[in-house]
Amino acid sequence: MFDEQQPLKKIPYGLASYRDVRLDNCYYLDKTMYIPQLENMGKYLMFIRPRRFGKSLFLSMLECYYDVAMADQFEQLFKGTAIYDAPTPEKNRYLVLSFNFSQVNPELDKLDNSFEQYVGRILLDFGKKYRQLIGDEYFSTLEGATGIQKLQFALDYIGAQGYRAYILIDEYDNFTNTIMSTKGPLAYREVTHGAGFYRFFFNLIKGAAGTNSSGVARLFITGVSPVTMDDVTSGFNIGQHISLERRFNEMLGFTEQDVVEMLNYYALPVADLLPLMRVWYNNYRFSQRATKYLYNTDMVLYFINHYLKNNDPPEEMIDQNIKTDYGKLRHLMVLDKQLNGNFSYLRHIVETRQISGPVATSFPMEYLTKPVNFISLLFYFGLLSQADDDELMVPNETVLQLLYSYLRDGYDDVGIFRVDVWQLVNLIKRMAYFGEWRAVFEFLAAEVEKQTSIRDYLLGEKVIQTFLLAYLNVADYYLTRTEHEMGKGFADLYLEPFLAKNERVKYSYVIELKYLTRSEFSETLLQEKLTEAKTQLQQYAQDPRVHGFGDKVQLKCIAMVYCGWELKIMEEVVIC
Repeated sequence: MFDEQQPLKKIPYGLASYRDVRLDNCYYLDKTMYIPQLENMGKYLMFIRPRRFGKSLFLSMLECYYDVAMADQFEQLFKGTAIYDAPTPEKNRYLVLSFNFSQVNPELDKLDNSFEQYVGRILLDFGKKYRQLIGDEYFSTLEGATGIQKLQFALDYIGAQGYRAYILIDEYDNFTNTIMSTKGPLAYREVTHGAGFYRFFFNLIKGAAGTNSSGVARLFITGVSPVTMDDVTSGFNIGQHISLERRFNEMLGFTEQDVVEMLNYYALPVADLLPLMRVWYNNYRFSQRATKYLYNTDMVLYFINHYLKNNDPPEEMIDQNIKTDYGKLRHLMVLDKQLNGNFSYLRHIVETRQISGPVATSFPMEYLTKPVNFISLLFYFGLLSQADDDELMVPNETVLQLLYSYLRDGYDDVGIFRVDVWQLVNLIKRMAYFGEWRAVFEFLAAEVEKQTSIRDYLLGEKVIQTFLLAYLNVADYYLTRTEHEMGKGFADLYLEPFLAKNERVKYSYVIELKYLTRSEFSETLLQEKLTEAKTQLQQYAQDPRVHGFGDKVQLKCIAMVYCGWELKIMEEVVIC
């Protein structure tokens, strides 16, 4: 519980400045204990994590700790943290040169100039900040040089003055990922290969890092994937890629204990909120050998911030800022307006919630379409996580909802299947509120009948199941489960009312699907499959978990039989 004599700490949702977080009485989860470990790992490090996992705040913390210009603020900024009582000899020792490449304009006709101007501005501000240490002669070395040349001159200059710099690069792949996904591989290669300016930038840093007279002491780089680093450096061969190291698994993100402590601090109902947060925000693990799973930082802060303001969970459980742009994946799944093998892998992941395969630590853009690299990219983006059995798994409901949207967008993007989403959402709403389930499945069946291209993709019970889930999830009245254990069996689809968001949902659904190939179809076999489905539904309906909502929710059990892509029959089963 919080100290009633002290003002309640603010939620640092959206803040990336460590100094602001500490000076503005914000809640801060201490990560300073990793500073000595990072120093011991080496001088040049790269650390990859998904978007909105706290990378920028962590780099800001490093800047405050190592910056010689902030030495007089050490107590103010770090008192109460792990590093305060046991600082390393490198505390406030360096001139810090900090880049954030999300500030570079990725539009191709503006990219070169934007990059040059940004680097030049950072180096100018750097000189102003340390003017009393390095003198005015520093500025004359920058005159007439390009942005990248200015960096080389600046590093040489401060090295000659006897100073050393700690270079921090945040979102190193932000604009290159945008170029790759929106302009294609040729435009990307012009920036990152051969005489491309970004390759030259990193070649310069590599060269400076290997020169004793240079001012480069340490380097820390963050991003969302290792792809660009492999392209601009032919592998990060000047340092270490520490993203998959067990010791750094929890360096970003919240453990469940951290979440519980935060909920308790704000006197929030842990028993009510933790199960909801666990389903939607938990289960990230970045090392096979790590023992703890993590909650996404942004998701936790978004949820608690909303609850404190409204005394209710957010209606939209997924923060819009967390959504990975489909465009970042489109070029990997669509070729010449055709879905390629990677789309099949994505669909398999949604169907099974997991996939086998090692995580590659390095791979260039041209090899992204190889399955192991595509799957690895999904892992780095946070769409997959390390499971206990050495598999990669879909971590939580948030990611599952994103994957459903990628399937729908993939079908739509190449013109295979498009639906009137507004109409479908309203049909699902009536299904949830009034039990009018039949119209939803008749609508989807009619669209499949009209849009023949989708039929080639609807072969097999599991594929049908995933297809239905992708479109049932255009609205969030339900938490959808597949192969859900109940009544000593596994139900194909269980639509559990999402009452935490919408208390007006009055109906839940257990759906059993059966499938026949078109070649084996007969009326006799159709009836046998229907009877089998009805028998299983009777069994599932006895499970007490589906009746856990009491009189608030009525359970409906639906049997469906598909023959190929065609929905042949569907019936509601009266439970005995």
